[in-house]
Amino acid sequence: MTGWLGVVSRDHVRRAVSLGIAQLGHGKRPGLARLSQGDWLVYYSPRTSLHDGESIQAFTAIGEVSDEEIWQADEGDFTPWRRRVEYAPGAVDVPVADFGGALDLTAGPNWGYQLRRGLLPLTEHDLRLIGAAMGAGAFR
Repeated sequence: MTGWLGVVSRDHVRRAVSLGIAQLGHGKRPGLARLSQGDWLVYYSPRTSLHDGESIQAFTAIGEVSDEEIWQADEGDFTPWRRRVEYAPGAVDVPVADFGGALDLTAGPNWGYQLRRGLLPLTEHDLRLIGAAMGAGAFR
């Protein structure tokens, strides 16, 4: 089972979930190209909104990449790259602090620094813990 962590503000995550898509790195293609059909994507949101939102530091969505297609959307002056994702219904936000030291992701000092990359692989251990904490139905 392959898992990825995408770092995106919660308001952008909610829009992605409502559209059934993934968008990473401010709409750039390279992050999406790292994902494959059947991979799991967990969104981590440091803030509620991109620039001036409140700090939440929580996992805010989880879903499975539906296919291999990457396409470019047209939103007028913005043309982001996207992929289809089937998000787990009923998944709830879970603060990273709820895991204490149980995640491989947070095991090292200054663990938050790696989040600046915007997309990073998750260990299967972390994927399963996060998926279970987010609620029933996260994994089939």
